[in-house]
Amino acid sequence: MTVEGCTSHEEAFGEWSPAPDRPNPNEVIAADEQGRLPHLLPLRRRRMAESPFAFYRATAPVFAMDQSHLPRSSLVAQLSGDAHLSNFGLYRAPDRALVFDLNDFDETLAGPVEWDLRRLAASIELAGRDRGFGPTDRSRCVEDATRAYVDGLAEFATMHHLDLWYHRVTEEDIADHWGNDAPKEVRRQFREATAKARGKDRIRALRKLTEEGDGGSRRFRGDLPNLTPARDLTATADRDTLHAFIHTALDSYRSTLSVDRQMLLDRYRFTDVALRVGGVGSIGTRCWLLLLLGDSPDDPLVLQVKEAGASCLEPYLGASPYAEAGQRVVEGQRRMQASTDVFLGWETLLSEDGLEHDYYVRQLWDGKGGFDVERAGARSLEVYARVCGHCLARAHARTGDAGELAAALDDRRALVRAMCEFASRYADQVEADFAAFSASQD
Repeated sequence: MTVEGCTSHEEAFGEWSPAPDRPNPNEVIAADEQGRLPHLLPLRRRRMAESPFAFYRATAPVFAMDQSHLPRSSLVAQLSGDAHLSNFGLYRAPDRALVFDLNDFDETLAGPVEWDLRRLAASIELAGRDRGFGPTDRSRCVEDATRAYVDGLAEFATMHHLDLWYHRVTEEDIADHWGNDAPKEVRRQFREATAKARGKDRIRALRKLTEEGDGGSRRFRGDLPNLTPARDLTATADRDTLHAFIHTALDSYRSTLSVDRQMLLDRYRFTDVALRVGGVGSIGTRCWLLLLLGDSPDDPLVLQVKEAGASCLEPYLGASPYAEAGQRVVEGQRRMQASTDVFLGWETLLSEDGLEHDYYVRQLWDGKGGFDVERAGARSLEVYARVCGHCLARAHARTGDAGELAAALDDRRALVRAMCEFASRYADQVEADFAAFSASQD
């Protein structure tokens, strides 16, 4: 089965040209900011203006709009919707192993697999340009990610369903399969990334984000603009109301967990709440941190309660089957990730604007860490792109028809050429959009 008007899927995947009536990306960005917290929008725009790569990370709605005008395959799986390089990384699995996978699902929805693959390829090209790599090095990184994706599909198509479901990438897998022939500098950067992830846990969150308050209790420490304790957001008279509201929210979220995890959550008591600024794409959305403590002050549970809206893919691929956007995110994550957070759940809350907003909940800093793209050398980025391509293939194979995907995308050389062509041409478009956006901020 091929895409209408093209001789193969591979040919179609490499196409890019802007629609004749392409909307102004700045208008799409402004529409995406509707409903966000107004006082955080200047910070969001400053961070978007740092580089084309930062701009790209924050403009998934623009990318989705552009994809909707291209030929579309019938190769459907659950999509991340925002599968750029920085949305892959390390985290702790429930068995405490350090694993590597997709880690952002705010835009997840079922759709054609090439949308995710293109999103990844263009991000690799942009990251390479940001690092000052030449065309040959940039192409090599895109090629390796694409080869890993195709080879992964071929591997997963031969697996039994349960074996595929349990398949995951650990730090040992990266060392054994992708880093064993890499230069010392590449291996060093991956060791640094894993060491940082191991140290980024709930105890570090307690030490870094909290302080001793009145009566010796722990509370969030102010760190503007990144972290604002609720005591600095609300009048004294409103704090009891806010805390009662949080307890109601926890009860609502608790009902989305399995019974054993409800029991575990009940071991902790709510202590404090703060507003947190997330990554560049999320700035302005409501993101709360909840501090809960067990029987002792050194037994913390820090939950991130992050606002979820409609996926930017929905205008083009159809509405989510879930009425609550938080559930859409959670169910998509459970499908695509090999291992998920034991506290992953969702809720709908009445927020400060008097409107109901959907949220999803997960632990903060449970071994979460990423590869430092901004410091990567060409070979390091190449290895990292390879691992990302493999993980994306596994996520699509888990949620789509692995055999159909592998059979349809068996021409690896053609797909590599197509993705390099798309990545280069679309990166040019992003740089033009970035220039127009930057000029509009002056």
